[in-house]
Amino acid sequence: MGSPKRQRKKFSKPSHPWQKERILAEQGLLKEYGLNKKYEIWKMNSILKNFTAQAKNLVNIKNPQVGKERSQLLTKLFSLGLLGKDAKIEDVLSLTLKDVMERRLQTLVYRKNMAGSLKQARQFIVHEHIALGDKSITAPSYLVLSEEENNISFAKNSVLSNASHPGRIAAKEGKKRKKAEEKEKKAEVLENQRFSAPTLLVKEKTEEKEIKKEKETRSKEKLKEKKAKVPTTHELKKQKENKKKQEKKPEVKKK
Repeated sequence: MGSPKRQRKKFSKPSHPWQKERILAEQGLLKEYGLNKKYEIWKMNSILKNFTAQAKNLVNIKNPQVGKERSQLLTKLFSLGLLGKDAKIEDVLSLTLKDVMERRLQTLVYRKNMAGSLKQARQFIVHEHIALGDKSITAPSYLVLSEEENNISFAKNSVLSNASHPGRIAAKEGKKRKKAEEKEKKAEVLENQRFSAPTLLVKEKTEEKEIKKEKETRSKEKLKEKKAKVPTTHELKKQKENKKKQEKKPEVKKK
């Protein structure tokens, strides 16, 4: 037995530390769900692996005990809001990490418009501003049951329980701005998608033609400048003849 003060780890680290695809995926999840450290992802992933491992063991075996274990697993996942009532044991294998991340208290507080961002939702939870019924919970990674989801609210002792609190007003305004920005981005993407492939090709061709014309005009101007500077053969002949004449002239004697 270990010491009762120190809790054992509730997650398993990845098998290899340097995997590019996994690292990029984890960075995306950190930004998407407002997490601080990667061990929070590993914790949710280990929970998901436990569910899938149980389901794999219970898929093909047919026993009365196995039937009980199946029903217990499905009821647990239904209570967590991960599966529906009529779900089968095969549906457990189709669960993803994002399904589990969506059931965290931090994401649900943000989805219910109680915070302006996921980081702010985390701050509210850690500072004991969020409660599930009468209980104040300070763990952002707490998996909320489907029964408890409607009981998420601001704690009674919290300053944020007042609807006119500036923090809550600022959170609502911040979320409205984010939604407006997202709409603008979507509109821009749709406008860009309106241009089909042939029209884009025509635009590229016209641009290339314009660039070629500019290059040709510049090269012509440079050639003209060079021609103006370089003397012709006729001029060179004249210059030689003039030099010869000057050499043939007799020098005037000074008295």
